[in-house]
Amino acid sequence: MRLVKDIPHRRYKIQVFNYNAKYIVKIELGQFEQTFKIGETDVDGLDDVENMVTEELLSNALKRFVEMRADWEKGFKEKNNKR
Repeated sequence: MRLVKDIPHRRYKIQVFNYNAKYIVKIELGQFEQTFKIGETDVDGLDDVENMVTEELLSNALKRFVEMRADWEKGFKEKNNKR
């Protein structure tokens, strides 16, 4: 997997990779990450991929990160209750 672009953002670490004829957009926040894959033939290059990373996408990603954290915390609580 080859890193092809870092997209600067104040809150997230956003990277675009190229692997196996796909672009992979990885959005990280703390210990959590989300990835989105799109075929190279479905876009007109890296600029198209970067333009897909909109504020709406990132706002929705934040909602998913909050849900991910809640699920993870619930898992820890359940693990500790089994002891």
